[in-house]
Amino acid sequence: MTTRYDEPTRAARAVNHVFRWLAEAGISVAGTKALTVRGRKTGKRRSVVVNMLTVDGRDYVVSPRGNTQWARNAKAAGAVEVGPRWHRREARVAVVPDEAKPELLSRYLDRWFWEVKGHVGGLTPDSSPDELRAAAPSIPVFELLR
Repeated sequence: MTTRYDEPTRAARAVNHVFRWLAEAGISVAGTKALTVRGRKTGKRRSVVVNMLTVDGRDYVVSPRGNTQWARNAKAAGAVEVGPRWHRREARVAVVPDEAKPELLSRYLDRWFWEVKGHVGGLTPDSSPDELRAAAPSIPVFELLR
């Protein structure tokens, strides 16, 4: 995994805060979910909003901005909590290998490109398989295991 990280602007942080609050309250906007993970240094619980991708009955989360804090924390902790405040479920996470990412990234972009454009390593829904393979190492993808 490379260290690309597209840091959000102040405006993006404000919008993400609103969407995270809604997701924590159980209100999903276009498939958003609240994800909580323990900090790898402090041990404090940190929450973010993510887009949950379900493929063949398996759930995935993608970090389109790259190697973000939540992605590093999830990798270190090996587990996250997903869902609203009153009904979180714990899930172990498995890092998806780079060779398995292109199909998942293609589906993710088909659904959420309007939201993440500009933060997915230059990818678009029309990106070729070669472009998806080239960008895969810079985009963390996790499978949520039950």
